[in-house]
Amino acid sequence: MACLQAVGKKNFRDRAKVVNRVKIWYNIYMAKLLPIKIYGCPLLRKKSNLLLTEELQKNEIKQLFLDMEKTMKEKDGIGLAAPQIGQNIRVVVISIENEPLVLVNPKILRKSWKKEIMEEGCLSLPGIFGLVRRSVKITITAFDKKGKKLKFKAKGMFARVIQHEIDHLEGILFIDKAKKITKGQEKLKNMV
Repeated sequence: MACLQAVGKKNFRDRAKVVNRVKIWYNIYMAKLLPIKIYGCPLLRKKSNLLLTEELQKNEIKQLFLDMEKTMKEKDGIGLAAPQIGQNIRVVVISIENEPLVLVNPKILRKSWKKEIMEEGCLSLPGIFGLVRRSVKITITAFDKKGKKLKFKAKGMFARVIQHEIDHLEGILFIDKAKKITKGQEKLKNMV
């Protein structure tokens, strides 16, 4: 309330911004840090189920989005898929310029012929990195967390992260596509 009184003489738009910021901080504070499923967990190898758009209105799904956002940020990830936190549904969270983007039922419509090999890691494979070849540009369709249909193009690192997270929804890990494991080869052998 003190925040709202501080901008009492400003226009309504400024008050709405303050209320929005309070809501964001409240949601982040109330979100839970979820445990990450580590390589060897059978759920990481399952194909995920579609999430019905009607389910997006459920409080537990809204809370899941907040929990995934917090978990991704706290674990220093740039992407997180629902199977990584024990949920067999087609939801990913991607960090774009430190802002989370929730994609529900994402699907890649097109991939560029041009590919690029870069090093990748994964929260579910801590300390393991490998060189993975992925398309430089992709076209995506998905729903946002409110159920709005999205269609957009992504390129560079953004495209790479989306492809990596969608692989999780198919039960595929980056080590399945890696041309070479660059770090953590021994650790990987011990995880099996």
